[in-house]
Amino acid sequence: MSLENISNYIYAYWQFILLISICYLFLILTSGVVLKFILSHVSTKRGSDVNKNVIPTDPTIRDTGFIVGKCENLLIPTLMLLNAYTALAIIFTAKTIVRAEDMKSENTLYFLAGTMINFTYSVFVGLILKIITFVYF
Repeated sequence: MSLENISNYIYAYWQFILLISICYLFLILTSGVVLKFILSHVSTKRGSDVNKNVIPTDPTIRDTGFIVGKCENLLIPTLMLLNAYTALAIIFTAKTIVRAEDMKSENTLYFLAGTMINFTYSVFVGLILKIITFVYF
């Protein structure tokens, strides 16, 4: 292996690491904004059918959802890059089991829609990352 081949390999490796880091950072920073936008749109669109207080006011519930959601945002693109699509179903099921107690409250729409929106958004960003890595690497 020549020195030029090694430097090209290292350059491509760091490009790949940078792309993945940017994707994770983008996903973590934007998922909450997208989630709040969609949930607020749903709660105002169907005001007569949905409780006005869709987003819970208890900070411990919101903090738990925040942490679980961010972990989900990191795991989904990672599993998609590793072609571990079956593990995505396990994550979705585990998150539903963990949040089952919270879903028994009045805010079932918030928890179910939040899970679906965050999961779908993470899969979408992971799919874009996978396409980019397939095309360029």
